[in-house]
Amino acid sequence: MNHTVIPAGYEPALSLYETQAAISLIKRTFQDHLAQALNLKRVSAPLFVDPASGLNDDLNGVERPVSFDIPAAGMGAQVVHSLAKWKRMALYRYDFHTGKGIYADMNAIRRDEELDNLHSIYVDQWDWERVITREMRTVRFLQDTVRDIVRCISDTSLLVNGRYPRLRTQLPDDVTFITSQELLDRYPDLPAKERENAFVREHPITFLMGIGHKLSNGQPHDGRAPDYDDWNLNGDLLYYSPLLDQAIELSSMGIRVDSESMDRQLTLSGCDARRSLPFHRMLLDGELPLTIGGGIGQSRMCMLLLGKAHIGEVQSSIWDAATRSRCREAGITLL
Repeated sequence: MNHTVIPAGYEPALSLYETQAAISLIKRTFQDHLAQALNLKRVSAPLFVDPASGLNDDLNGVERPVSFDIPAAGMGAQVVHSLAKWKRMALYRYDFHTGKGIYADMNAIRRDEELDNLHSIYVDQWDWERVITREMRTVRFLQDTVRDIVRCISDTSLLVNGRYPRLRTQLPDDVTFITSQELLDRYPDLPAKERENAFVREHPITFLMGIGHKLSNGQPHDGRAPDYDDWNLNGDLLYYSPLLDQAIELSSMGIRVDSESMDRQLTLSGCDARRSLPFHRMLLDGELPLTIGGGIGQSRMCMLLLGKAHIGEVQSSIWDAATRSRCREAGITLL
């Protein structure tokens, strides 16, 4: 089944040449703003990790990583899903202290994605992580960090609009915070993604908090692996796309688990076997720093700021024949 939606009357505002230049401008500008706002240093990041390390991100717990063997090393490897756990280990190994952090370009393959306007098997994002104190593990600190990121996105949008006056992207200044349970209470008859869409139509920048725990309907709003985010201190940053009339998730982020919250979440998820993995042993023993972190989608941000209808207009990937055909008929060029 093809899930691509072509908005009525859609025409790209920028040429292919202008689009490539604008993508470069967005990426340079935003990462500089982010690094300054959150006190981050750029680092190199892995494309693949040792499966036995426990460092790969299990996402919703069902996605299959791309695995391959390395004959010269006598071992196998997995292409990363994200760098959520690797970054925390890196902060420990690189001896970063409170208030300082890292960011990196993260490139991943998510083979089980359902392809549509927003989803590709190729994922590119800024992955960031910052050392915090136990006193910072609060909803207020999480929200303050979200506001810093929103300002970075808005400042980037203003600069890009100034460079390309044909763009019509207008971002509000304020972000609205709501928990996943409050969202369910507000729209009890809608499925999770439709609840998001309904809310962002009224609140164009929303941070949806508390993702992972079961809600009053017996289901979590969305799946979250039990070993990186604290489900009480995390969330998704959603922007409303008038072009697609839906929410675009630009970031998933949160204050990371401490030993107590990971112990609890591993049991709730039936993942107690992970306790023996190196990363998990170190965390349960209190060796790793307390952190906050997340990923911010590069292609999705470019989609939003450049008014694009399909993520394939701002990144190179592989698409099914039906998607290629629909986009070609609509005059949309997939890179």
